[in-house]
Amino acid sequence: MKKGTLRFLRYVVLSVGSLFIMFPMYLTIVIAMKTQAESTASFFSLPSGFYLGNFRQVIQKANFGTYLQNSVSITAISVLLMLLLIPMLSYAISRNMNKTYYKALYFLILSGIFVPFQAVMLPIYRHMSNLQLLDQTGLILMYVTLSFAQGMFLCVGFLKNVPIELDQASKIDGCGVWQTFVRIVYPMMLPIVATVLILNSLWIWNDFQLPLIMLNRHPDFWTLPLFIYNFKSEYSFDYNLAFAGFFLTMLPILVLYGFTQRYIIGGLAEGALK
Repeated sequence: MKKGTLRFLRYVVLSVGSLFIMFPMYLTIVIAMKTQAESTASFFSLPSGFYLGNFRQVIQKANFGTYLQNSVSITAISVLLMLLLIPMLSYAISRNMNKTYYKALYFLILSGIFVPFQAVMLPIYRHMSNLQLLDQTGLILMYVTLSFAQGMFLCVGFLKNVPIELDQASKIDGCGVWQTFVRIVYPMMLPIVATVLILNSLWIWNDFQLPLIMLNRHPDFWTLPLFIYNFKSEYSFDYNLAFAGFFLTMLPILVLYGFTQRYIIGGLAEGALK
């Protein structure tokens, strides 16, 4: 098959895939900016103008600010702890892989990748309930714990490509292990740290299952996915309000992804393949 034909088929497949991705986004934005009368007249057509009343009603009626604050605080604190703890442990393991203890610890943590969340969902609930941590603090602890498997896999793989001679040179210059990590190694890890930041921010912001089992006791604890689930049930026949809520929930993480998505492919490639 000729190269021109292959290129044409590749573009066709990518175009069709893009349509499948963009069409739901188009519907979300269009319906959120329509009045009920416009949606009844034509569900798929463009709105006659930029009607923002649906967004105003969602923010005013649904206590949207509280749920936004909950999601932002949980995501920010969880990710900050991950970006501190995962690189530290990964550095210690990568520099001691010749020792049985560190190698066993690495593979033990890495085995968490193969355990589906549904298999540990009930034990997590019972354990956190016994510890009286069915709240935002407990949720943050669980996010940090569950992130170690993937994060360490990426960071340890990345650190294998960082020469150990840098550690030896810094030791000769009088730096201890902590100074070497903070001043030399961590700045070199910024590409993979950015990847861990993006992947875990997307996961935590959009996660529904873990907040459902840990925060569903009171509406004041809800994150945005829980708010959308309950809001959709309450306004199941008012598509304009429901889609306005969907769009408001997606907007912050879309902005973050838009500014940082270029780091994902490079960071994943360096952490998983090198």
